[in-house]
Amino acid sequence: MRGIEGKVVAITGAGSGIGAATALLLAERGAKVVLGARRTDRLEALAARIEKAGGEAAWVRTDVTRRADLCALVELARDRFGKIDVLVSNAGVGLISPLDELRVEDWEQMIDVNLKGVLYGIAAALPVFRQQGFGHFVNTVSTAGLRVVPLQSVYAATKNAVRTLSEGLRQEAGDSLRVTVVSPGFVRTDFAEAMPNPDVKAQILDRMNKIAISPDAVARAIAFAIEQPDGVDVGDIVVRPTAQD
Repeated sequence: MRGIEGKVVAITGAGSGIGAATALLLAERGAKVVLGARRTDRLEALAARIEKAGGEAAWVRTDVTRRADLCALVELARDRFGKIDVLVSNAGVGLISPLDELRVEDWEQMIDVNLKGVLYGIAAALPVFRQQGFGHFVNTVSTAGLRVVPLQSVYAATKNAVRTLSEGLRQEAGDSLRVTVVSPGFVRTDFAEAMPNPDVKAQILDRMNKIAISPDAVARAIAFAIEQPDGVDVGDIVVRPTAQD
């Protein structure tokens, strides 16, 4: 199957930022999108926007730290549209802080969302992909894993874990499934809002305001990987501002 039109794409973290931009772009190009995020008001508004523009969308509240929620997202795709072509595991959290602050609960949350959330998505979609004989995993990672810097040790570790997991999945996938890793750099999102350290948050926001790119840039990279014909696997894409180190 070539292109995007007619494909069913489930997206986690679809309430804002990269996830929302990806949903809008794919729906515009003819995909049927299945939206998952924790904030139902945003999902409802996004689905209404897509449908008003002539697209097709379904949504369900999805907390990626709950395995059952990922199963429900995949099942919604199958129930509503009869299949699932792509799972975009995009939900993530970056509770960046110095290791000396010992924010162990924040570390655990990043592991639960950034790593276990992807694993739960694989557990939900892989059996379905095998049964169908086709499927595509797209995992959003980060340039933080390519260039590890102070304050981002645990965050980068979770993203690199997903990078490693994705390569293993690719090698096990066989000739009918595809796996893509997308590594965004500084993107204009609400990523920094949850950061617990005010100084670190201010530093990230300042840098973001100066050089960040639009979420649409990452959405186009995801669309590029999805639109390739069967048998073509786009493995790694890095999307960052030209001004980023």
